[in-house]
Amino acid sequence: MKIKEKATELSSVQLIVLFYLAAVVLSTVLLSLPIAHQKGVNWSFIDALFTAVSAISVTGLTVVSTADTFSTTGTYILAFVLQFGGIGIMTLGTFIWLIMGKQIGMKERQLISTDQNRGTLAGLVKLMRQILGLILLFEAIGTVILGLYMLKYYPTWQESFLQGFFASVSATTNAGFDITGNSLIPYANDYFVQTINMILLILGAIGFPVLIELKDYLFQRKEKVAYRFTLFTKVTTVTFFSLVVIGAALIWLLELGNFMEGKTWDQALFYSLFQSVTTRNGGLATMDVSEFTLSTQLVLSLLMFIGASPSSVGGGIRTTTLAVAILSVVHFARGRKSVKVFGRELLSEDILKSFIVIFTATALCGLAVVILAATEPFSLTAIIFEVTSAFGTTGLTLGITSELSTAGKCVIIFLMFVGRIGIISFLLMLRGNVHVERYHYPKEQIITG
Repeated sequence: MKIKEKATELSSVQLIVLFYLAAVVLSTVLLSLPIAHQKGVNWSFIDALFTAVSAISVTGLTVVSTADTFSTTGTYILAFVLQFGGIGIMTLGTFIWLIMGKQIGMKERQLISTDQNRGTLAGLVKLMRQILGLILLFEAIGTVILGLYMLKYYPTWQESFLQGFFASVSATTNAGFDITGNSLIPYANDYFVQTINMILLILGAIGFPVLIELKDYLFQRKEKVAYRFTLFTKVTTVTFFSLVVIGAALIWLLELGNFMEGKTWDQALFYSLFQSVTTRNGGLATMDVSEFTLSTQLVLSLLMFIGASPSSVGGGIRTTTLAVAILSVVHFARGRKSVKVFGRELLSEDILKSFIVIFTATALCGLAVVILAATEPFSLTAIIFEVTSAFGTTGLTLGITSELSTAGKCVIIFLMFVGRIGIISFLLMLRGNVHVERYHYPKEQIITG
């Protein structure tokens, strides 16, 4: 009874965090089962915890080789854990509640709203059904396509479909894990495999509300009333694909005389495009990113810091946060007191929230860089890359993950967890009870800037 009373005193954000912590504990236990490992594998607690957090946060950073560590059973267990992290605790929880015939009450709806970063309690159960249905549909289609296609690479259909299944789940959830032992480097010249993976990565990272609105638009076009996309979908879509194009262009230009030298135009295009798409949150790679120049690695770090869109499988500060901040700066520079875009005016609360997210994320990542620089023997570039990859729940690395000290692994674990639950949820978790302001002091300007 006391536990139940304590639970009712917790906020929705605090409960969600507890659910994710419970998922980490369960995942650590499942991944530590003897049947999950190949024979002769040494599996420490910190390695199990690191892998579990990386899977729940769908990051993909690993301190062990997935291909050499997990058995076939362990591969399926890992894929199951990725579903928890990618789809979301409350999405799967809602599905289980509906199967059990449980009534979805106000408290459950508040938890769903918090987990999906929604500002309303209306239509949440329908939203959960649609998210689950879309993700499972994408994974199923990806499994069939990749499984059949990979028969050309593997001797048996069982091995081919296992590779196709795991690749589809990993790409759709933007997890970044692989069981090839070398990410997608074996398919560096196979543009079909890369294209399917990029499509799945984009579907997972662009945001569930965008996918649902697109579905509604495609299947409701016969109605007399013209379909109107929300401001969120418009801003998200423009920002998301702008980052992909800008990222690919920068990678190509910065590597013209380096990694891209001697490559054909199609090779350069796919190397640039895939690495740009994967920084949205994917973590898969078609080449060793340590071969890139310092400037390109810093560009990738920035893209990973931005991350995916809100209400998606991804982390980072999120694409709309960046868009709102840029629009605010531009409008301020033009002497305007309000921010207008696509025939709508942004709320001052959303503008303030965007700058709070950027500041907090920068502070956390900056502190993490300082700690790792003091405890780890790696270059500053490698540390910045690792930190932004963890916070953006991306999973790309310059090869230092497995060599981190226990303290370094704990820092990365913390960043992956915060990246998954989001900066706003992290701040709300720390915030005490909201007090109603019963009085105000006189306002006075201070000098800033």
